[in-house]
Amino acid sequence: MLRYLTCLPILAITLLAIGEAAAVDNCDAHRLTRRPPTVNFRIDNDLLGNGHQDQGYTNGALITLVSPDLVDYTDDPCLPPLARWLNERFVDSSHKPSPDQKNMVFSFGQALYTPKDWTRSDLIEDDRPYAAIVMARFGYNIRRGQSLHTTQFRVGVLGPIALGKEVQGAVHDVIGEDRFAGWDNQLRNELLLGVLHERLRKRPSRALGGGPLQWDAIGHAGGTVGNAFSHVNAGGEIRLGWHLPDDFGSTPLRPAGENTAPRRTVHTRHLSGHIFLSTDFRWVMRDITLDGNTFESSHRVDRKAFVGDVGYGVVVTRGRWKFAFARYFRSREFETQANPPRFGSFTVSLEL
Repeated sequence: MLRYLTCLPILAITLLAIGEAAAVDNCDAHRLTRRPPTVNFRIDNDLLGNGHQDQGYTNGALITLVSPDLVDYTDDPCLPPLARWLNERFVDSSHKPSPDQKNMVFSFGQALYTPKDWTRSDLIEDDRPYAAIVMARFGYNIRRGQSLHTTQFRVGVLGPIALGKEVQGAVHDVIGEDRFAGWDNQLRNELLLGVLHERLRKRPSRALGGGPLQWDAIGHAGGTVGNAFSHVNAGGEIRLGWHLPDDFGSTPLRPAGENTAPRRTVHTRHLSGHIFLSTDFRWVMRDITLDGNTFESSHRVDRKAFVGDVGYGVVVTRGRWKFAFARYFRSREFETQANPPRFGSFTVSLEL
């Protein structure tokens, strides 16, 4: 019975995402030309981090659907009926003063975590637990000038029900790699709930030395609360390139990064590109992939309280398409971790 009950929240949010794509036909032409809906697909993998690792946060996949700019969260034809129904009951649409722009984001993804020694089938007590998470998210972005407030609600499942063993095994079979032997020791099934809120502030783009190059900077601060992850965080991002987008970041891991936050202009047919450098520092109070199951005894390790990420990448845009590649370097997340994590991320975005 638990298998079916824990699938219900995922099914509900997935239907929201499907409805978001179907609602495009209900949008008027003016709104579509101002800010069309967008679909993003992101792959994370530690093998892309140039560290020859296959451990820690070893693989992730996320698909995201982004609404056009909305007139209202509760009465806008660009939203599917189920989203409007939920917003009528849970969203305060008064927003005083009135925001310049607002949109909704729906996403669905999986994340896999493994220890370093893939050959051992026994419980490796001094390394992180095997863990798989499937998570659905829906969120709200509100832009006022050069500031953005973003809130996300998250619901998902942890454990064998998330099919981490099966997905990783199938991928390794395709690429000719051996399967990890210890998945029978993974964390147990658990329903995951959480909420994230961040505030971002950007410095508008400026020309560098009077030439065609531009630069801008974005700062962020916020926090996450839930039985999966709880932390407070802060950081920033610097970008340099041609035709910088008027959005709030290019880091795929950011909740308002990579085409998910409202911007004032749509892409042109001109080829544009930029590089970016980003940081994020977290005071971690809970990480279920290290602390273990919430309501029952399970494998766990001694988590570090402070964790930092540094990332860099390149973004190229042409017409409706956008491609981003990034690499991330993370400080050690637990006391007995052998190597600092490294992983890469590749994102493809398409304006519909």
